[in-house]
Amino acid sequence: MITREEALKLLREHVKGENMIKHCLASEAVLGALAKRLGEDEAKWALAGLLHDVDVEVTNADPAVHGAKAAEILRPAGVPEDVIEAIRMHNEKSSGARRCDRFHRALAAGETITGLVVAATLVYPDKKLASVKPNSVVKRMKEKLFAASVDRDIIRECEAIGIPLPDFAQLAVEAMRAVSSELGL
Repeated sequence: MITREEALKLLREHVKGENMIKHCLASEAVLGALAKRLGEDEAKWALAGLLHDVDVEVTNADPAVHGAKAAEILRPAGVPEDVIEAIRMHNEKSSGARRCDRFHRALAAGETITGLVVAATLVYPDKKLASVKPNSVVKRMKEKLFAASVDRDIIRECEAIGIPLPDFAQLAVEAMRAVSSELGL
């Protein structure tokens, strides 16, 4: 399997936007924490979180192809097929299929909640993850205009993998706090 260092190099070759890199690092942390909680392969799930948006700039985030194009980048780099499939499925619009696998749902929900957590962080005066309370993230889920581009239905897929929303918010906040220096939060 591709190493984390190789994956990070590959990501930086294809993604230049520093905020997108930070989103991928946050997703890596959340997916690793999800794998640990669910008894899955932490390295593999974290790899999916790290690389899930490797094609976002190549595709201009076009939902019709984002995710599908990633396979062309990841396969020659030695990324396992189940990771590629999870990355492809994190965007149902390009995959043409519905997520039903736990890994697919975990990646979609995990990478999506990072946007809500970051938005919640940025409303605090110190703009630090250390200040964010998981229950405030859950509360923000109900505010449709807050971080309006964050798809709450995708975040709620955490329940389909057996994790209640409050627990999921706590897991995401704690995982992101662990890499807060890399995220600049």
